[in-house]
Amino acid sequence: MIDDSRPLRSVLYMPASNARALAKARSLDCDAIILDLEDAVAPDLKAQARAELAAQIRAGGFGHRRLIARINGMDTPWGEADLAALADSLPEQEPEAILVPKVSDAADIAALSGTMDRLGYRPSVGLWAMIETPRAVLGIERIADMAGSTRLSGFVLGLNDLAKDTGMAQEPGRAAFVPVLVAAVLAARANGLVVIDGVCNVIDDSALLEAECTQARAFGFDGKTLIHPAQLAVTNAVFAPSPQDVAQAQAIVAAFADPANAGQGALRVNGRMVERLHRDMAEKTLAKARAIAERAA
Repeated sequence: MIDDSRPLRSVLYMPASNARALAKARSLDCDAIILDLEDAVAPDLKAQARAELAAQIRAGGFGHRRLIARINGMDTPWGEADLAALADSLPEQEPEAILVPKVSDAADIAALSGTMDRLGYRPSVGLWAMIETPRAVLGIERIADMAGSTRLSGFVLGLNDLAKDTGMAQEPGRAAFVPVLVAAVLAARANGLVVIDGVCNVIDDSALLEAECTQARAFGFDGKTLIHPAQLAVTNAVFAPSPQDVAQAQAIVAAFADPANAGQGALRVNGRMVERLHRDMAEKTLAKARAIAERAA
């Protein structure tokens, strides 16, 4: 199940081959870091990056930042070696998941999870799948259904690859991708999966980034993947509960806790009718706000 006390607002890709960048990542205000062996690493640096990734994780010091290791696709010359090498070299605590690109169907998840089992990965290490191919989108319900019988615990959207394979235009508003965004969230939530939005490619356009984050939050995503530290502040702000959100959540929780309302299934709070499901949602909002506040203290 999703841990609402551990936010995943900002999930920053960092090249595993860049020790300087990873050293800086230990001080960045991101909720998670994807240590990337795939797109961010040139072919002739793959082996070096694999060793550097394991060394950086063993060195620790990432604090609250959740660590995800993205391997190369299993259909490449490096994917199988990535998975085997990491199984032998990662420490007891990290990472919390292996992110696998180019997943296309449920059989891929079953095979990957089985391979992780055979290689001796700890049960706590989950499997996150990139949703970035037409086949993955068409089979997303079947893929998500594997969560109950495999290590699958999260989805990350890869809209750049999906655009390349389909010709769908990545225009402001992402209208062409709305069905994909909605399908990903529905499939994830039906199976208790984390679901993270794709990247915003324009680093210096904070208005575009804010619009994409606002859209993703409205659609129900946990957070957004990022390609540059300059995108952190906007993303963290959008995906955090606002003061108004917190005040309303506190009012809802307090109303249901009031002995005068004992046994009531629906109440009027600040001019709105709320039910017990709204109380549950309010408690999640407050847990997220507390986690963010404690981290900033």
